[in-house]
Amino acid sequence: MNWETRVTKLLNIRYPIIQGGLAYLAYSDLAAAVSNAGGLGQITAMSLETPEQLREEIRKVREKTDRPFGVNFAIGQHGRPFSHMLEVAIEEKVPVISMTGGNPAPIFDQLKGVPVKKLVLVAAVRQAIKAEELGADAVMVVGQEGGGHLGKHDIGTFVLVPKVVDAVSIPVIASGGIGDGRGLMAALALGAEGIEMGTRFIATKECVHANPVYKEMLVKGSESDTVVIKRSLGAPARAIANEWTKKILEIEQKGGGYEELKEYISGVANKRFIYEGKTNEGFAWAGQVMGLIKDIPTVSELFERMITEAEQIRHRWAN
Repeated sequence: MNWETRVTKLLNIRYPIIQGGLAYLAYSDLAAAVSNAGGLGQITAMSLETPEQLREEIRKVREKTDRPFGVNFAIGQHGRPFSHMLEVAIEEKVPVISMTGGNPAPIFDQLKGVPVKKLVLVAAVRQAIKAEELGADAVMVVGQEGGGHLGKHDIGTFVLVPKVVDAVSIPVIASGGIGDGRGLMAALALGAEGIEMGTRFIATKECVHANPVYKEMLVKGSESDTVVIKRSLGAPARAIANEWTKKILEIEQKGGGYEELKEYISGVANKRFIYEGKTNEGFAWAGQVMGLIKDIPTVSELFERMITEAEQIRHRWAN
């Protein structure tokens, strides 16, 4: 079947499926596998320490695939400078740049005149309109089911996506709660022209940096096994519920500020869980879609399954 949408044409990909930025996890193995399967794989820039590490990762992707890929900039990480990292992506002629968290305006300023496709993750209609005004080529819209950082207003994907579709003229990519062919078709029915998945891609063989314990928790867990932390900081984010997130929530409920929380919400604590499998000495991001994850396939197997399922739905609709 023909899977062409404005998103596939914009990004020059076969299927309208994008892999999320995935802090500390989205590197060349996963990005290349997603791109080779027909989607858009991405590297996470701000999880790398130096510009040269980013350059090396970009070149590794190019060794593994000749298809388009993106570099994601999570710009909300406590004001860490990103312009020197972005310069590497420009120098390496990366075809797609995506932006999550924070104000993307400085990135747009630095990208003026650069022939690159620009995607912005938003969690509200107002943010989507602003992204279009800044020059975004498409917006990725994350509902409150998603893993990692979310919007402040707890609006689900099913309501937020059509609201954004009605508010902007650029293509909309749905994110949050999507992990199979049913989610893909639901997103298209809502007016989106593609999907972004994060949590589902962690539970794949090519997400080599994720500890097997983390992946197994995604498989065995249910949609009820996540909690939203960091609300008190104005940066709500969904993670797997465990003793560590329970402590975070206790500090928040008692009115503790960033200084009290920083040890618990740090990248170090995140990596202890996701890299080392120390499940009660850190935290791990995950969306409610973990309730739909039943196995750990290769990326190509996941794509094949999703497209088959989606085409079966199309066939039923046609009849």
